[in-house]
Amino acid sequence: MCSKRLLIVDDEPRFGEFARKVATNLGYEVEVTIGGSAFKERFESFRPDVALIDIVMPGIDGVELVQWLAKRGAQSLRLIVVTGYSSDYARHTKMLGEAMGLDSISVLTKPVAVATLRRTFEAGQAA
Repeated sequence: MCSKRLLIVDDEPRFGEFARKVATNLGYEVEVTIGGSAFKERFESFRPDVALIDIVMPGIDGVELVQWLAKRGAQSLRLIVVTGYSSDYARHTKMLGEAMGLDSISVLTKPVAVATLRRTFEAGQAA
């Protein structure tokens, strides 16, 4: 059984698939969701160690998901917040998450190079 579990939420299926491939090659078990509601539904049963969250999405956005995770006490979850818009969105979301008690938040701006995504996934793998 895989001990590294990644839950991805992004409204761009191509980016979700790209991130899934990179993470799978690093030994992660990966689930990809398309929107915030699907992420919430999958979170409890999948029990990820890492979540990659797009910030700008229709409906429930990444900021709301970070707040939801903090309220659920997900402090041990490693978060990777990503945006295709201004990197300020991701940095502000990181600051909000940290203020709410989430300790491990990385920030990425699309387009994301394979090497950058690999390094980000590998950063939390030391056991």
